[in-house]
Amino acid sequence: MEALPSPQQLRYLVALAEFQHFGRAAQACAVTQSTLSAGILALERQLDARILDRAAGRHVVFTPLGRELVDRAGQALSALAAFTETAVAARAPMSGPLRLGVIPTVGPFVLPRLMPALRQDFPKLRLFLREDVTDRLMERLEQSRLDVLLLAMPCDCRLANTMPVGRDEFVAALPADHPLARCERVSVRALATERLLLLEHGHCLRDQALAACGMATRAEREGQDGFAATSLHTLVQMVAGGLGVTLLPRLAIDAGIAAGTGIALRPLTGAGAWRTLALAWRPNAPRTEDYRALGAVLRRSCDTIVGK
Repeated sequence: MEALPSPQQLRYLVALAEFQHFGRAAQACAVTQSTLSAGILALERQLDARILDRAAGRHVVFTPLGRELVDRAGQALSALAAFTETAVAARAPMSGPLRLGVIPTVGPFVLPRLMPALRQDFPKLRLFLREDVTDRLMERLEQSRLDVLLLAMPCDCRLANTMPVGRDEFVAALPADHPLARCERVSVRALATERLLLLEHGHCLRDQALAACGMATRAEREGQDGFAATSLHTLVQMVAGGLGVTLLPRLAIDAGIAAGTGIALRPLTGAGAWRTLALAWRPNAPRTEDYRALGAVLRRSCDTIVGK
């Protein structure tokens, strides 16, 4: 029988592919760089195969076979994690560690409501949080480095199972002296001719705001990237400075993100004037019932939950 790679060797391989740097990969695996390098070399000898193209010098370059092995290593680690999770879920539902990924335009506004409720309902649950943009969170989910994600849809959830937990309405944010600020409500059509300020690429709220206003094609053609912001707080300050208008999620407004800025906030009317909050997890995950229980707490914790 062929000798099988160890889980640690597979972790080294996946970490090196993610970080593209031996030192940072070693740090992520909590080992020294020499230990990680030796582990990769031992794996190559064990498989009698070249995983890395060492002719590339100091750069980390995988051979075509190496790239395929990275994918299979991720799948193998996911299967091992599911093996353990099955036992944990059966032994003690909603207990132990749970790694939750959350996007920046949701986390700061939902988590203050969610955390106390979880502590009360599930005192044995230990929640570890990771905030990042959707694509990077999805990658970590697929690599079993996160268990469940809190996202805003529509977005590319790939093959993940999703559970809607709430609806977050968009609100038009306008400079105080803007003509539309005189209206009680603002239609999405009215914003289609305005300079729409956006978050930078990678934030799903950017695409959702464009879609709500039917501006995706127009925005790219007119170079809206020059006005991209890195956060909702920056976006609010840009509106306050008269640089344009934007859409803000109701969750952020209720949390006071626009307080003291003087900008005008008006309800938005029109098709698609909201986003859907949802949990996402790997198909056939052993802790699916735990994730559904988490979704139930989210429904109770948020003011903008569907059906409330």
